[in-house]
Amino acid sequence: MLPFLQYCEKKGKSWLLKITGTNHVLGHRLWAKDFPKPTEEIHTKFLIVGGGISGLSACRFLSQHNESDYQLLEMENHTGGNSSNGQNKFSKFPLGAHYLPLPSKENEEIIDFLKESKIYQGDDDNGEPILDEYQMTFPQQERLFFKNAWQNDVVPQKGISKQSQKEFERFFSMMDGFRDRKDSSGRYYFAIPVGDSSKEDEAQQLDKIVFKDWLSQHNFTSEELLWLLDYSCRDDYGLGIKYVSAWAGIHYFAGRKNNWSKKYKDQVFTWPEGNARLASHFSRYIEGKSLTGHLVFETKITEKVEVLSFDNIQKKTKKIVADKVLFATPQFVNERILNKKRTGNFNYVPWLLTTITLKNEFGGDEELAWDNVIYGSDGLGYIYDQHQNVEQIMGEKVITYYKSFSTANCKKARKDLYALQENQLKKIVLDDLKKAHPLIEDFILDMQFHKIGHAMIAPVPNQVFGNSEAKQPIDGKIFFAHSDLSGISIFEEAFYQGIRAAKEMVN
Repeated sequence: MLPFLQYCEKKGKSWLLKITGTNHVLGHRLWAKDFPKPTEEIHTKFLIVGGGISGLSACRFLSQHNESDYQLLEMENHTGGNSSNGQNKFSKFPLGAHYLPLPSKENEEIIDFLKESKIYQGDDDNGEPILDEYQMTFPQQERLFFKNAWQNDVVPQKGISKQSQKEFERFFSMMDGFRDRKDSSGRYYFAIPVGDSSKEDEAQQLDKIVFKDWLSQHNFTSEELLWLLDYSCRDDYGLGIKYVSAWAGIHYFAGRKNNWSKKYKDQVFTWPEGNARLASHFSRYIEGKSLTGHLVFETKITEKVEVLSFDNIQKKTKKIVADKVLFATPQFVNERILNKKRTGNFNYVPWLLTTITLKNEFGGDEELAWDNVIYGSDGLGYIYDQHQNVEQIMGEKVITYYKSFSTANCKKARKDLYALQENQLKKIVLDDLKKAHPLIEDFILDMQFHKIGHAMIAPVPNQVFGNSEAKQPIDGKIFFAHSDLSGISIFEEAFYQGIRAAKEMVN
C-alpha cells in the first residue's frame, strides 16, 4: 500500500483523504529488473506464483489431492488479489470484488467449495439447497436513482415509454433463450466456466463483434435499455457496450442458469469485506506455505525450474528451485518474467474504488440498499458496506463507490488514474454522487481512494476464443492460471482456472 494523507478544509470541516492502491511501484521494477544477486535457496515440488483466487484455488486442489510439497509467492503484502478488503473502526469494506452470484447446479466444484465454507449447508427434503441467509443480500438488495427518485431494482421502470417496455421484454426474452441454448454436442452456448461453452462457429462469431453493433443489428434503440446494458457490462467487465464483444454482453445475462435454487435464485452472496471473505476460506491451504511481499522477476528452465524472487521485506533475492511452476499471475506480468510475448489481445481496465465514511444522519429516513445505482452516471454507484451487519447501526455509515474507466485506451486511462491527486479524485467522485445526494459533502468524515491500475481483463472482441496460446504450458514445467485466460474477471473463472492448471501440473 502507498498511503498519502491530507486534510482538506471545506466550509470549516476537515476531511481525511487517503490514497491506497496495488503496489505498482514494486511491480514496475519488473521492467528494470535491478535486483540483487540471490543469497538464499528454497526447494519445493510445486511453486505457485500469485496469491489471487486462481493461485489459492490451485493450492486447495493440490492439498486435496495429497500434494503437500508446494510454496506460494505473492507480490502484495496479503493474498486474495482483487478479493481483498480494508477496515476502519466502523466497518470492513471491499477493495475489489464484493459479491458472488449463486452458481448453476452444473457448477459442482463451486458448490463443493461453498459447502466446505459452510455457506451451503446441505439440502432439505425437497432437494432445495439450505443456504446461510446471513451471507446473502438482505432486503433491499438494489435500487436505482431514476428521474429524480429512487426506485427498487436497477431496471428503469417508472415513466419509460411503451416502446422501451417492449424492448426490455424482447431483450430479456432473447436472453432466456440464450440461457438455455445448447449446441449439437450438448454444450451450453454460454457457460461458467467459460471453457465449458460451445465452440461452434455461431457462438464464436458473437465474439468477433462488439455488443453495441449486435444490439443495433437487432433493433434495440431504447435509451433506458442501452443504459442498463452498458452499466451491466461496465459493472462486470470494466468496459461498456461499445467495447466488449457481443458474446460477453450476452454471457452476462445467459451464463448463469439460475437453476440451483428456486427460493434464492435472484440473490447473491455478499459480506461487508466483499469477496475477501471467500479468499479467507483458502487460508488453511496456504498456512506455512506462503510468502507475501515477494516479486518473481526471472525464470529459467533447467532439469527443474529456477525462479528468482525479490523479498521486498528483507530486501534480498531468493532462488526457488521447483519441479514445476504455476503462474497464477496476469499475462502482462508473465511476459516480463518469461521474456516471451504471450499476451495477445489482453486489455486490462483500471478502476477507482472510494470508501466514504458518513455521519449516521446521511440518507435521512430513506433506507440505503446494498447496491445503489445512479442512472446516467459515469460511475457504478455505491455499496452500503454495513448492509449485511445483523446488529443495529447506530454510528457512522460506510459506503464504497465504484468507477471503471470504460475507454478504448486503457493504457492512457491507467496513467491518468495514477496521476490523479486527492482533490481531483474527490471531485470525480462527488460530482457523480451529488446527482442523487446533492448535500453529501455535509455528511462526509473521510474518503479513502483505492487505485487499481490493472483491475480486470476486459472481454473485447476475439478475447474469449482468440487467446488459447496463452494457456499452453511451456516444456511441461511451467503452467498458467488466471481469470484473464477466461476473458472474464469473475470469482468463478479464477477459481476454475486454478483447478484446471493444477490438474495439468500434477499429471
